[in-house]
Amino acid sequence: MEKLSNIIGYFKAELFDVAQEGEVLSWAYITIEHLLGYNRSDCIIQANKDIASEISDKIKQIVFDLKTKKPLQYILGETEFYGLKFKVNEHTLIPRPETEELVDWILQEDFKSALDIGTGSGCIPISLAKNSKAILSAIDVSENALKVAKENAEMNDVKINFIQQDILKVDALPKVDLIVSNPPYVLDTEKKLMMANVLDHEPHLALFVPNDNPLLFYKKIADLADKSLVKGGKLFFEINEQFGQETIAILSDYGFVNIELKKDINDKDRMIKAMKK
Repeated sequence: MEKLSNIIGYFKAELFDVAQEGEVLSWAYITIEHLLGYNRSDCIIQANKDIASEISDKIKQIVFDLKTKKPLQYILGETEFYGLKFKVNEHTLIPRPETEELVDWILQEDFKSALDIGTGSGCIPISLAKNSKAILSAIDVSENALKVAKENAEMNDVKINFIQQDILKVDALPKVDLIVSNPPYVLDTEKKLMMANVLDHEPHLALFVPNDNPLLFYKKIADLADKSLVKGGKLFFEINEQFGQETIAILSDYGFVNIELKKDINDKDRMIKAMKK
């Protein structure tokens, strides 16, 4: 790999049997931007640029790790979400595009304070803080995840009140205008359907729920939100597409009104908004 133009070909040749060509190309361009700061246009202009041997060695290591099905975001230690850079590691989920859609939906609301439950990398509250004047708090059970979230808040120059708590053992929350949660919602039985890059590398604590109680987090958070949201306050969830109607029923039972179920870009029931009476 003496030239910049050789990198793309190297990725394609080494990873043709690991992922589809479009994804492999995406990995190559993300890697080039991460290591050299060049975007796709730069890659054409700088095609004949010489590559230092240490960069070449790093690329070979990245490709080696990709062959083990380790996600590129964990290999590089960072990802992009809502136009911002976030550190990620094995203690945090990799933020998904559908969660960006949830953030977009929330930002259409007028709110002065918000709480994110199960924050992980902190991508939701940090994105909200960057795009609103609201006071943000965030809860997670994982000390290691919160460490990453705090680094991300500092890196993105926002203030978030981070709290380590097991939401299932909490009796009360601070009074806020808005609560958002993307809690664990993948059934244990769905493990066999999942890609190895998710199953083998992302934190199971943040992903899976028991088959016999798939909505335990939604019930608990609805109960807490009923007590802690201000009148007219909003509750937002990211959900398992299988349980849209069941989640609506839970919210109705707690007296929430104006409940909306929203599809994501892939036409799956993925988000719910509800208002406290």
